[in-house]
Amino acid sequence: MNVGMLWFDNDPKSELTLKVERAAIYYRNKYGQTPTVCFVHPSMLMINSSESLDAAKIKAAGVEVRPASTVLPNHFWIGVNGVNVS
Repeated sequence: MNVGMLWFDNDPKSELTLKVERAAIYYRNKYGQTPTVCFVHPSMLMINSSESLDAAKIKAAGVEVRPASTVLPNHFWIGVNGVNVS
């Protein structure tokens, strides 16, 4: 994903899937397109040290959630996979 929207949600009472769903709804309303991928800090996925990053992928609201160490905790980089901007 080359272009996306950065979303911040530090609500300690909400689960990750709900946070991704809120970001996806906002993205869809703002850009008129359904997001397909969301990158989050690996600590937000509670990855075991023995678990590979690929195994940690989950889906929330139809959006694939992937770990990315370049994304800060409580931030969500959400958008459409495979979209390039010229």
